[in-house]
Amino acid sequence: MDSQLSFQSSLVICPGSHNPQLTQDFLEALHCQEQGNLSNSWTHNLLIFPTQNYPAYSPIHILEFLRQRVDSERSPIVFIGFSAGVAGAIGAAWGWQLSGGKVKALIAVDGWGVPLSGNFPIHRISHDYFTHWSSALLGNGEDSFYADPAIEHLQLWQKPDFCEGWWVRPARGGIPEQRTFTTAARLIMHLLQRYS
Repeated sequence: MDSQLSFQSSLVICPGSHNPQLTQDFLEALHCQEQGNLSNSWTHNLLIFPTQNYPAYSPIHILEFLRQRVDSERSPIVFIGFSAGVAGAIGAAWGWQLSGGKVKALIAVDGWGVPLSGNFPIHRISHDYFTHWSSALLGNGEDSFYADPAIEHLQLWQKPDFCEGWWVRPARGGIPEQRTFTTAARLIMHLLQRYS
């Protein structure tokens, strides 16, 4: 699904170990959420790590894939990882920075059990409240989301536009935590617009 329009950063999708069609469904669901000035722009520098050929959780393979396709000095990266792909994405994000590249953000979709920290914005998207709560113990990050009602793990990736739940903005600067009812796809598109 590589396109020809402009996005200031490279968007790197790190899927889990599942049928590649689910990732295409995920991207199509995001495409349907586009509005006005963001329309199609995020697909210009879209890269999908081929988990059918390499382990989803391997930062070394993701970094090699990126080095062959992205100019580290000219194109900052936004990572979206899913499931085991979150483990690969966080390791690759650190490696990318250590080699002189810039990471604008990491969006972790159902990366349960994966510790997340970095000097770049990190967002967690979870298929239920338990995953949201327990994952926060390993690094909460910034704005996050959990499905309510809960949905199946793979459904979150395949149909984020049908996944309703709570967008949680953490307390900061004297402002208490805020929650907004929305869909996972709307929040992801909001984040892509923020980091474009």
